[in-house]
Amino acid sequence: MKRKKGGAGIWRIVVIVLVTLAVRDQLRLPPEERTWHGRIGGRIPYDFRMPTIERMRAAFWDKDTSQILVPQPFGVGWTINLYPLLHPGLARNSDD
Repeated sequence: MKRKKGGAGIWRIVVIVLVTLAVRDQLRLPPEERTWHGRIGGRIPYDFRMPTIERMRAAFWDKDTSQILVPQPFGVGWTINLYPLLHPGLARNSDD
């Protein structure tokens, strides 16, 4: 008996479309202007640079913001900043 993929198939298509749009935007730029990070449609963040420890730490454990959803250190979309979840009174509110 085969299981229906339903939602998983749709999400896979959405991710492929978003990655394609981000790569297309970068390839339209002259090579010296390509940064491999930015926003799709000015809203959805992407970053295809090699991840560093600093960017990973800033994404998953950023004490300098109270934002919970922050851009991925690699890929498309957002990830969860755990610091304000585990220390709600200690995160700096730099977004105000």
